[in-house]
Amino acid sequence: MDINEPMINEEIRDKEVLLIAEDGTKLGVMPTRAALEKAEEAGLDLVKIAANATPPVCKLMDYDKHRYEQSKRERDMRKNQRIVTLKEVQLSATIEENDVQTKFKNAVKFLQDGDKVKVSIRFRGRQIAHADIGMKIMQDFASRIEEYGTVERRPLLEGRNMIMILAPKAEKKSFAEKSQERKEKKAAKEAQQQNAPKEAKPQPKKKVKRESENMI
Repeated sequence: MDINEPMINEEIRDKEVLLIAEDGTKLGVMPTRAALEKAEEAGLDLVKIAANATPPVCKLMDYDKHRYEQSKRERDMRKNQRIVTLKEVQLSATIEENDVQTKFKNAVKFLQDGDKVKVSIRFRGRQIAHADIGMKIMQDFASRIEEYGTVERRPLLEGRNMIMILAPKAEKKSFAEKSQERKEKKAAKEAQQQNAPKEAKPQPKKKVKRESENMI
């Protein structure tokens, strides 16, 4: 038996258990044999869900269906989970324009795939004395990439390395999506106004004649 799997049915050897119905109702403490009989009558399994409790807690359920639904939820979670990785693009203090273009294309591809990009420059020998050149290269690279990514961490010098982190830019909504959102908000506002209780219009006051007006 898999140690991660709970005990079910005849695998449960405890003298008595606290039984929970399929709908979550507590049925009380009873001998395990009686709990097994209830499971058999209901066409369900007796599953130990809290082994360390005193007495252990067992629940009536369709265990095969439970396992199927659980594995389906786990598959859906893995499918919807996006693992962001950190890719790297290496520049240099003496990089040529053609190389910048190549590095730019690689960085754009990484960002469009949803990954972050670490842009680095390694200063060799006396190049470290001209770190300002590296800073200009980094700033130029960031300005080129701004359509596809944002600077999550500005360029910083760490020893002989200058490092900048880029993150994918949030997707912009299309004109159609924005238009649909505006329509939905407008419709919701109109519905709210229609359902709002209407204020009663003030009734004109009746003119009360004074006794002097009735006298001739």
